[in-house]
Order: sequence, then C-alpha cells, then structure tokens
Amino acid sequence: MSRKPRLGFVASRSKDAQKALDRLKRRYTHVPPGKADVIVALGGDGFCLATLHRYMGDGVRVYGMNRGTVGFLMNEFKEDGLQERIAKAQTVSLHPLRMEAVTGAGRKRQAHAINEVSLLRQTRQAAKIRILVDGVVRIQELICDGVLLATPAGSTAYNLSAHGPIIPLGAEIMALTPISAFRPRRWRGALLPHHAVVRFEILEQEKRPVSAVADHTEIRDVAAVEVSEDLAQTMQLMFDPEHNLEERILNEQFIP
Repeated sequence: MSRKPRLGFVASRSKDAQKALDRLKRRYTHVPPGKADVIVALGGDGFCLATLHRYMGDGVRVYGMNRGTVGFLMNEFKEDGLQERIAKAQTVSLHPLRMEAVTGAGRKRQAHAINEVSLLRQTRQAAKIRILVDGVVRIQELICDGVLLATPAGSTAYNLSAHGPIIPLGAEIMALTPISAFRPRRWRGALLPHHAVVRFEILEQEKRPVSAVADHTEIRDVAAVEVSEDLAQTMQLMFDPEHNLEERILNEQFIP
C-alpha cells in the first residue's frame, strides 16, 4: 500500500485562515511546507496564487481550501476527511506566463504569471502601446488604459472583468484583451496560440508611463515587455472531483 502524502499547511494572515490553520495542525500529522508532498493552502485566491509562486519548480501539489472571499481556485473548507479528499482530488497542471520587461532606464526584470500579465497606464494620460505577435506588428498604436494577456486559468479573473473571453482549460490558447481601448475603438482583443510570443512596446514612454504586472509582481516605467508561456515550469493545483477547475471555468460562461 502506498503511503499517504505528507501534508504541509500554510495560511493567509486573515483571522479565519489562521484559526483554520491551528485546528488542522492539531488534527492532522504534518511536516514543514518545504518537505511536503501536498501543501494545503488556507485563504483566498490571491493567497493560493502566492503559494503556487512560492513553491514553483518544487514539484509539490497545492490543495487550497477557501478561507477568503471568492475562492475560485479553492475547494470548500471542511475539517473532516482531509486525507481522503486529497486522495480523491484531481490534479490540474498549469504552465505560467514568463514576463521579461525592460524599463526606461534599461533595467531588465523577469517575473511569472499564473493568471495574466497586464500593462496599465500610470498617470491620467492614456497609454500608447504597439503590439507584436511572433515578431509581426499586429497593432501599430493601441491607445488605452492598458492591455493584458491571460492564460485559460486566468481568463475568468481580470480578463473577464475587462470583457475578455473565457477560455476552457486545454484549449491551448491565450486571451489578448484591451482595457478601455480608445483607438482602435472597435478592437475587442484576440485569441492567440499558447506558443505565441507577444511583445508590447511603450510609445511616448516618458510622457505616458506604463507599469507591467505579472500576477502580484509590478514593474514600473517599462519601455518594452515580452510575454510567452514557460513550458519549463509546471504547477499542480488539486481540486475535489465535484468542484474541478475545468467545470468551474465552463460554468462561468453560463452565469447570467
């Protein structure tokens, strides 16, 4: 008989998450998160993303339980039968986006995004952004509040709020979505193959500064940003069979 996976518990700073952490630690055998086979993350979606980022590349699975608000990436919180739930859980493998940014001062920065990479104007003036896909200029000048590139897993987050499309898992496409586009006024975005390399060039960068955000990492005053899927990095997120991520993303398309 195979051994039960070693559990490591982590929690956000909220009172509900910390109380749940204390109760689970008293009830279940656990190890430090760095030595765990499965990390049980207690909090909201933001904390789940932070946990995935922190342990990226370690090969550990993350099983989230909602002690936050929306909890789209989380399972329902229950104290009973945790080992049995994890044994039955389905694992989804996700590849993050890799963002490579160059600032106006010439500094190079890298970051990963599980949901999306977004470019946002920093001042009252609209941003002006040139968009290239695989080296081909697709939009010479997008005048906007911003633009984002979302993964399927992130398509129901900021992308959906910006009126971008919901993408089923396994579709192997990304959503390129403008944020309050002024010109071209009728451009509503594009669906791109997952292997596409997207480059954003900031026009009039000093006059119209733009920040680039990869999930929770923000880089200010960027001059150019290149985004692509990072197949070298794989993260594993676990869901109860009745609440799997693919079903949640599909269901979002039928919510009035």
